[in-house]
Amino acid sequence: MTDREPLLDPVLDPAAMRKQYRAEGLAEQDLATHPMDQFARWFEDAARAALHGTVYEPNAMIVSTADAAGRPSSRTVLMKQFDTDGFVFYTNYNSRKARDLAENPHISLLFPWHPLARQVIVTGTAQRTGRDETAAYFRTRPHGSQLGAWASAQSTAIASRAELQAAYDDLASRYPEGEQVPVPPHWGGYRITPETIEFWQGRENRLHDRLRYTATPSGTWQTERLSP
Repeated sequence: MTDREPLLDPVLDPAAMRKQYRAEGLAEQDLATHPMDQFARWFEDAARAALHGTVYEPNAMIVSTADAAGRPSSRTVLMKQFDTDGFVFYTNYNSRKARDLAENPHISLLFPWHPLARQVIVTGTAQRTGRDETAAYFRTRPHGSQLGAWASAQSTAIASRAELQAAYDDLASRYPEGEQVPVPPHWGGYRITPETIEFWQGRENRLHDRLRYTATPSGTWQTERLSP
């Protein structure tokens, strides 16, 4: 099969895939004054949809970073906190995303709530959370996840799955269930301070609603509608 030869099965042809989105939209007068209040509304909708099995992991977001040379990379990460100051996730500080952020703090987040025909797109800057905040969150993680933060040298090449499992098993023997696991010095959080937050609602005939908040120097937010 050449690169230009079409797929024989139309079910597998991306160009033939079509879905008509909802008629109900998002109007300017319906927006909250602060974008994080608007995010809380939509996140509640996504979380309730998750209870009914419609949305899977509503706190999953695509995190995009770029290194000093502008080479981008993306991955899915779980958001663990949001408030008026922004969004927080946790990771290995030796991972690729962390190395990117050390060189270039600009970041983008995307919450893809496909079953609701909604997306939230955030641009901003990232900075590390304090160690006290990191430790407090680490204590809430399941025991196995705490061990995993030590066992995995995230983003580095390893010889086999067995090597990773052996590292985990060794830690499990040193810190059995019920024993406190120390917080890894190479692990912690990032807080993303938003500069823009876009709320995207799918509409019929691809005439989607896109309303974007942009932070102003005075600390307020202005909104504008974007063409789909």
